[in-house]
Formats: sequence, structure tokens, C-alpha cells
Amino acid sequence: MSQIQIPGSSGYALMSDKSLEFYKDPMHFCNSRIHSYGSRIFQARLLNKPTLFVCSVKGMKELLCEKVNVFDTSYTTSMCKLFGDTVCFTNDLICPPCQTGEEAQLLRLSLMQLFRGKMLDSYADYINRVCARNLKDFSLSSEPVAVYTMFKRLATELMLGIFLNADAEESAALSKQITQLSTQHWHGLISAPVKVKVSVWSSAFTQALEAKEKLLNIINERLQSEEDGLISKIKNVPFPENTNATQHLLLFISALIPKALASLLTSFTVELAGTDKINIRKRAQENEDYLNHVLLEVERLWPSFIGGRRIAKQDTTLCGYMVPKGYLALFVAFAVHRDPEIFDNPDEFQPERWSGRNAGQEKLLCCFGNGSRNCIGIDLNNVILKTAAGYLLNHYSWDLDPPNQSLHYKWLPVSRPAEDPKIKFTCSSKT
Repeated sequence: MSQIQIPGSSGYALMSDKSLEFYKDPMHFCNSRIHSYGSRIFQARLLNKPTLFVCSVKGMKELLCEKVNVFDTSYTTSMCKLFGDTVCFTNDLICPPCQTGEEAQLLRLSLMQLFRGKMLDSYADYINRVCARNLKDFSLSSEPVAVYTMFKRLATELMLGIFLNADAEESAALSKQITQLSTQHWHGLISAPVKVKVSVWSSAFTQALEAKEKLLNIINERLQSEEDGLISKIKNVPFPENTNATQHLLLFISALIPKALASLLTSFTVELAGTDKINIRKRAQENEDYLNHVLLEVERLWPSFIGGRRIAKQDTTLCGYMVPKGYLALFVAFAVHRDPEIFDNPDEFQPERWSGRNAGQEKLLCCFGNGSRNCIGIDLNNVILKTAAGYLLNHYSWDLDPPNQSLHYKWLPVSRPAEDPKIKFTCSSKT
């Protein structure tokens, strides 16, 4: 294939930067350029860097699968400072072209075993119990439920129990402390990475780093004292010298994962709200395969994360376009998932597509990455989603209350309606 110039322009320096426009409305930013250029691959200047925007399934698969060793991850320095060297944020641990390759692959495989097979089965009772505790008795309340906040609380409790053996019922004070520190830690990701501290004030990033140290101390104490569950198994993982179990547990209990789960469960609840969705709810309740397809369609239309960044290590091509060394490449999940070449009527909610034309094409989604660097916890994520969604379907019908709420989505840092949706739950006749 001949090499051609990328549509669009990356401009020069700050005067051409499009970051503000992109972060204000990422969907409009991408859709307007796709329409203008007639291409789902285009370029612009983002964060003052020439950036290739990848909005097609073909481009995403080439970037994340076929050329995984040509494009490094491109996480910010602040991200690495807040989480340390982990399998998610350090190229040495995830990209194995050099002498550390075997170590990297062994680490990833070892960590993945904590989220699969018998280990995954061992979490089932706890997940069921926590979901029941958090989702029961909604129909008894006269007030509608702010569902994003509720799902975030549920997911946080699950993460602390699974990864640290810290049950919210048995260790309420510890769970509350970790939750507060995780929130403070998260705010460092969405603040300016400036480390400033004076006598009566410190920057959000400084506070995040302080929260990180406190969390690491708590994790270390749990590692030394706990003999059951995942936290006991992770001690046996063969970590390379530049990382350890503590750093990875910090990532696993961070606010990032509860927000991602809350995002998808919120979108599921909003999409299935109302009397016009009774048949969809009933079918999903009675047919596990159909529930899986509903959740896939939620993930397709409203992925938790906007995507991910890579950086070209050398001059290369992507879908035939010339990509110079040093260019950033941003795969945009919501745009990839609405690629009309793959998904008919891409903006419509159609769970049936996953048993029709798109049957067996689940791996064309990139909500949690794709290829050899995808999220190692996808299976655990799916179990939690199915358990929570299944509980709601088995116990309630629900509606937006009030019915005329704004459901305009914000996409950063995690996608969800800008205003926390209020849902009125009614006890199901079968309960």
C-alpha cells in the first residue's frame, strides 16, 4: 500500500493546539473531523504534540495488535509517579522486545491467573453478597436513587474486599479510610502535576502523592497480615526488580476501577429505564446470552474510557498513512465502536447485533484496550457487571425520576451522564 499523508494538520506549537476543543466535547471533535476529512484516521495537535486520532476498528487493531511493538504506551509522567512501575504504565513491563521480554510476559501471565478460572470462581460468593447488600430495598425508598454514586460505592467495596480482604461490614473504619485516600489519590490524576506545599496549603498533586504513601503503608500491612484470598496469592507472583505486589495492589484498589464499573452500570441502568424497555429487561432477565449482548452493547456505545495513547518508536505507517517517529496515536474508543464498516446503524442500541452480523466479534471492542496489552481484569469486570445487572433485573423495574433529566454525556476522565441520573426503582412482581 502506498504511503500517504494523514488528513488534517498537527500545526505548530501552542497556537495550533486543539486540546481545549477536544476536552470540551470529544465526540463532536472527532465526528466533525471524520465528516470533514472523509476519514476515520486524522491528525491534530493535542497537548502540544502532533497526534494521530484512530477512530476505525481496522486502525485500532493495527495499532494495538499488529504493531504493538512499534508503538510504546504514552502515559504521562504524573501517572507513573502516582502509580509507580506497574504492568499498565511502564513499557519495560508490557512491551517485550528486549532482554526483559520473558520477565514481562511471565509477570503478565502470572497476574492474569489471579482473575481467571478457579480464582475468579472464588470471588463469586463475595460479589453476590456485596451486590445484594448494596442493591436491596431500593423499592422501599420514596426518593429516586442517584445511580452513578451508588454504583461507585458498590464497586469500591468490591475492590477493597477482593484485593485487600477488607470487608466493609467487618472493617468499616478501614474501608472508609482507604476510600477517602483513594479519592484524594485520584484527584492527582485530574489536576496539574505540580508539587507545591507551603505551611497551610498544598497542591492537589502533592496531596495525591501523600495519599499514595499512606495507601502503600496500608497495603504493606495487609500483605503481611492476610493469609487468604488474592492478597495472599499475589505474594507468589514473580515480580521484576523494578516493581512489586504493593505497587500493583495500589493500582487495583485505585478509584479508577470503581469509576469504570460505575460508568458501565450507570449506562446500563439508564438505557434500560422506562416502560418501553420492559421487553428488553424481561428478555435479559430470562436469557443469560441476551444479558451478555445487552452489556456488550452498553460497552460499545458508552465505553468507560475515551481510549488510550501510544507513541511511534520509529517511522511507520498506520492504515497506509505515514506516521513519523515521535507522533502520538490516540485510539478513541467511542468512535472505534461506532465504525459503520463494522457496526450497522452504529448509534443505535441493538443487543441483537451480537447474535447476528457481529456474532463472535467481541474482541473488536477496545473499552479496556485490545491485543496483548489489554486489561488483565476483563473477566472479573464482566462477572461484576453481570452480577449487579442480574440482581437489578431479578428484583426491580425502573424509570428515570424525573423523566426529563439531562442525559448529556461527559467523556472525561470517565464517561457518564454529566448529571448523576436519578432512577426510581419498583419492586418486580416476581420478587
